[in-house]
Amino acid sequence: MVARLTTDPVRLFEIATELRKSIVTSLAEAGSGHLGGSLGFTDVLTTLFFGILNHDPLHPAWPERDRVVLSIGHIAPAFYATLAHSGYFPVEELLTLRKLGSRLQGHPGRDHGLPGIELSAGSLGQGLSVATGMALAAKLDNQSHHIFSIHGDGELQEGSIWEAAMAASHHRLDNLVAVIDRNGLQIDGRTEDVMKLEPLADKWRSFGWQVIECDGHDFTNILDAFRNATMALDCPTVIIARTIMGKGIPSIENDFHWHGKVPSAEQLPAFLEQLTNDQYKK
Repeated sequence: MVARLTTDPVRLFEIATELRKSIVTSLAEAGSGHLGGSLGFTDVLTTLFFGILNHDPLHPAWPERDRVVLSIGHIAPAFYATLAHSGYFPVEELLTLRKLGSRLQGHPGRDHGLPGIELSAGSLGQGLSVATGMALAAKLDNQSHHIFSIHGDGELQEGSIWEAAMAASHHRLDNLVAVIDRNGLQIDGRTEDVMKLEPLADKWRSFGWQVIECDGHDFTNILDAFRNATMALDCPTVIIARTIMGKGIPSIENDFHWHGKVPSAEQLPAFLEQLTNDQYKK
């Protein structure tokens, strides 16, 4: 059956908390991976899969489904946790993350046999081109589903992103929604120090996109952003979601050193306790 959705921000927060616990636990078990961005983007993924997306976990290849293209493949732990808690595969399988022979590798792959994967991700900057092609194909086939393409802000330093942005606008792909994890950090530090992105919203507007900015941790705000994006006419939409790397664990928030770092077995209980004690704020 098609996934049941909720617009209750308190319920979405509860789901997001469970996802974060799964992310932290699976990464601690794996001993490697990317924690900061995974935690930071969890609220957006939660809202998309549990509040917006037209999908059916029991039939992942359903032709009428919305497509989610994860271009920023290294936040796979968050994507896997979202898929598992949505019902695509058993939650217990999350503990096989990055293990030999697992379907849950460091970056998602369509050939790994895991349901819900639309793109084999790894090389940054490729996803928007794929999503643009999928959106154009849907238009040519008179299909009504949407394509959601997920990107990191550091990824926007790739030139291929802007080639795809130009093509999507040219073809008036109003069924395409790009979502940017705008935490202001990347592996080497602040994005504005590595390669300046601002004025980011104006850049997208200049390429012919509708721009929506939102608080990536306010569920009502995120819901409104997605709703407005899916009502666009004659142009693609980009949602710039302002997020906090490491969100939910105050001791690591906004610290780029946790981009590719995971908790030790000794740190895990304290991290889980911080997540448990976090309270929903409107």
